[in-house]
Amino acid sequence: MTIGAGSRLVWTSGQVAAGPDGTIPTGWAEQTRQVFRNLGTALESAGATWPDVVKLTFYVVGTDELPTVRTVRDEFVTVTSPPTSTLIRVAGLARPEFLIEVEAVAAL
Repeated sequence: MTIGAGSRLVWTSGQVAAGPDGTIPTGWAEQTRQVFRNLGTALESAGATWPDVVKLTFYVVGTDELPTVRTVRDEFVTVTSPPTSTLIRVAGLARPEFLIEVEAVAAL
C-alpha cells in the first residue's frame, strides 16, 4: 500500500476488548469484534475510516484462534486490499481477561 505525499497519519494506541460500560466480552470472536469497534471509534475521532487504515498490529495471548481473528478483522477492513499487519504473541496483556489488543495506523 502506498501512502501519498502530504498524507496525514493517524496512529491509535492499542485497543482492548473493554466496552463503553467497562464490560469485557468472553471468547476470541467477541473480544476481537469489541477491539475493532473500539478502533473504529478512535479512527472516527480523528476523521479516519476503515478504508484509510494502512497498518494493523495485533498482540495476542495465543495463536490457536487466528482464523477467528482474521474472520472478524475481515468484517471491518477492505478485504480486497487489506492493511499490512504484524502479529505478536505476548505472555499477557494489561488484564488477564484480555486475549487481544490491536493498534491501527491510518493515512488521510
